Amino acid sequence: MNTPMSARLAIASQIVERAAELALSHFNRRDEINVSSKRPQDFVSEADVAVEQFIREQLQLHFPNDAVVGEEMGGQLGDSACWVIDPIDGTSNFLRGSPLWGVSLGLVEQHQPVIGVVSLPVLNEHFAAESGQGVFRNGQVFVRDSRFAEVQILSLGDSSDDKLDEAVAFFYGLRAANWSVHSYRCTTVGMIFAAKGMIDGHMQRRTTLWDIAGGAVICQEAGLETVIGSSEEGIRKMSVASGTTALMQTVKPLWPDLSPR
Repeated sequence: MNTPMSARLAIASQIVERAAELALSHFNRRDEINVSSKRPQDFVSEADVAVEQFIREQLQLHFPNDAVVGEEMGGQLGDSACWVIDPIDGTSNFLRGSPLWGVSLGLVEQHQPVIGVVSLPVLNEHFAAESGQGVFRNGQVFVRDSRFAEVQILSLGDSSDDKLDEAVAFFYGLRAANWSVHSYRCTTVGMIFAAKGMIDGHMQRRTTLWDIAGGAVICQEAGLETVIGSSEEGIRKMSVASGTTALMQTVKPLWPDLSPR
């Protein structure tokens, strides 16, 4: 697909590129930044707050009539257009010096992600997608690599909210079906690696809207079947399954309630 970026996607992409530079500057001096814990294994740093604040300022400048929801500063998701920010997904990885973290921005309309932009700053990769318009990688049209499909690998996300017996059974079922399972401790990375074709998909039974709003559109436009689940508990209690046909055929019997809700 050779369709150029829409104006809206181009602006969102530029915002995230600049936010990624800011995040990377914090990463390179992370021994100096302040860190606090929201709950076990769930951290927030001054870098998270600074990056979200920057993105919010840019969104207000370019899209003043749109709502905004962010992991660190909150917000309300309504029926109208709403930008969803994860300023640094994978903060634990960020703090430990791993390259496996990213900056994510998604646009949700009528409760469906329609634009996604994700930057992996240390890896120097920047992905952008809009529903029906394909995927761009570092500004160029991107096609998912589908070689070596016989090498079966997926990413499995985890959460402090996981029910451990359920998680163990799911993992066992995947391994019994001869799938190799990676865990990156970063939803955004798992989804981008799936969209690239490095792995067959990303599965996460408990996640949040800000973790998936950017990556879900990119996965969909890369050609992966993508199912987003929600609950009455709102945007903090969601799920995502994105994968190739072969992976989804394995997953569905192991995840009986997998369906968009």
